[in-house]
Amino acid sequence: MALLDIYVLGAPALRQPTVAVRAVTDELRALADQMHETMHAARGIGLAAPQVGRGERLFVAEVDGRVVTLFNPEVVTAEGKAKGEEGCLSIPDVYADVERAARVVVRGLGRDGEAVELEGTELFGRCLQHEIDHLHGRLFLDYLSPFKRRSALAKWEREKQKYPALRRALTVEAKDLAAQHHDEAL
Repeated sequence: MALLDIYVLGAPALRQPTVAVRAVTDELRALADQMHETMHAARGIGLAAPQVGRGERLFVAEVDGRVVTLFNPEVVTAEGKAKGEEGCLSIPDVYADVERAARVVVRGLGRDGEAVELEGTELFGRCLQHEIDHLHGRLFLDYLSPFKRRSALAKWEREKQKYPALRRALTVEAKDLAAQHHDEAL
């Protein structure tokens, strides 16, 4: 299966809201499979459709052995507050502390179109919120104070030269390296 390019900060696709999926089809399941493979190759824990240039409301994730494919997700409950470090496959090598809900309940459709409800706390809850934000054109940088955002963007200015087409092209070597170091994913 081919790895997908990951769009990076500055690509318009990252700021576009997605469109709800009307039905989970074989084509969308194949896309989700490619997204999982791409996420693993990039050593990430979540990947949303806009990050691979797609407009469907879909994300995939894998945190602490919980493998998720979720279409049309929405947060139905958000409680408490927790601060933690986040990064993003679309903003490589830039990290910042972000405040999010400490506990969320998310509903959507699973891989086969079945209704799914997930509860997330700690890293899993943070990942669910981060990926759902992507589906609404929001990035973790949007939650930072003006000073911290400027600092993160200054770091990105130095990094973005590596991605002149605003895409990260992953290679088979990256995929093989990720398989060897699976325990090191964010």
